Amino acid sequence: MTTPTIEPATVFADAHEMYAAALERLEQDDIRDAAEKAWCAAKRATDALILAHTNVLPPRSPDTTRGLRTLAAADPAFSSLRDRYFARQAALHGDCFYTGWCEPIADTELLIRETIEYIRDAEGLARR
Repeated sequence: MTTPTIEPATVFADAHEMYAAALERLEQDDIRDAAEKAWCAAKRATDALILAHTNVLPPRSPDTTRGLRTLAAADPAFSSLRDRYFARQAALHGDCFYTGWCEPIADTELLIRETIEYIRDAEGLARR
């Protein structure tokens, strides 16, 4: 049985689609769903980055986390992305989506909107 191959560009496209969905949810004043979609966008961008550097698409979130930590340990250029990944994981995924604690809303909205910069930075690091 052959495993289908997937290109980083395809996974980055998923990240961009999730980010667009996050902005749509913000327009509908659904901060909680917007936060989760932004988190998913960041995670998919991170998956694509790891795929670009290892030829392995992380199958689960813990694998994504481990992969990003490994990249950051080997090259300091990944450290900023690692820190921003954990900020999104904690604030958007954990606090806002799971517990409903999205306050202050302005800060959560800023993290959501800045996710596009995270995606672009991951794309840049993927080309290294």
